[in-house]
Amino acid sequence: MQLLLIARYVALRLLQAIPLLLGIIVINFALIHAAPGDPVTIMVGPGTVSKEFIEQVRHDLGLDRPLLVQFLIYLGNVVQGDLGNSYVYRQPVIDVVLSRLPATLLLMGTAYVLAAIVGIALGVISAVRPRSWIDNLASLLSVIGYSVPAFWTSFLAILAFALSLRWFPAGGMVDVRSTATGFGRVLDILNHMVLPVTVLTFFYSALIARLMRASMLEILQSDYIVMARAKGLSNLRVILRHALPNALLPVVTVIGLQFGDLLAGAVLTETVFAWPGLGRLIIDAAGQRDFPLLMGVFIMSASLTISANIITDLLYMIVDPRIRLSGESA
Repeated sequence: MQLLLIARYVALRLLQAIPLLLGIIVINFALIHAAPGDPVTIMVGPGTVSKEFIEQVRHDLGLDRPLLVQFLIYLGNVVQGDLGNSYVYRQPVIDVVLSRLPATLLLMGTAYVLAAIVGIALGVISAVRPRSWIDNLASLLSVIGYSVPAFWTSFLAILAFALSLRWFPAGGMVDVRSTATGFGRVLDILNHMVLPVTVLTFFYSALIARLMRASMLEILQSDYIVMARAKGLSNLRVILRHALPNALLPVVTVIGLQFGDLLAGAVLTETVFAWPGLGRLIIDAAGQRDFPLLMGVFIMSASLTISANIITDLLYMIVDPRIRLSGESA
């Protein structure tokens, strides 16, 4: 019965996502085509070919049609699962995006999980020991982590740990000179992940830690917590069994909402660290005015964000079984 409710809920949320994705497509299509720059001129180079050839290429790509006609054709293709062909890579957009997606999911997924673990742990420790040196240190790190932009921290990390100390590589996903395979290649990838993952974790765990601390402090002052302690329960049991599940509810919401910010942060972080993911692909596609590729990346990013929010809603049942999928308390 519970699985049936989950399936119905997910199906309903996916239906609700259709108009949302349509709105995203409309807005992004309009903004991309309103931006200055001609993709055909960038593709062939200015002054290298005749004007007739440029017009022929523009006609072949359908860029000489009215913007509304271009949008309707594109929307019809998207409905059929066709995101078009990349102007630069001369490949289907879906193939280019899927080839970069694993790198982004690896980087973001690792940072996402670590940020949640570190942020929740720091928040709980700070709330249990308020105004202690641990609380003050955690608060200081949280303020620094959230106030300093991730791209600036990335530059500092490269200067300190890659260029000066030479502990980690400055960028890329693997060493281009390495011929390692199997476990050796895995270690090479992990070595390249240390700096970007640390930067992203440091930035996104800051807000989680602050929110977790505030939520735990409020819960620890509740009447049922006082009653649990009056019954003689140990402090650890009170925190883990009674306080933590209730304090996690607002934190889970923020973690789900941060997924979209994490995608945006990945754009700059992947660019700084030359990480071959979707973030780097967005920068390259924007510079080359590759309209279909930009649209494909935006649609994929929006789909990932919507999926993350659905998963977040499902996590509510795990954190607090009293919450039904309909959003009503049991």
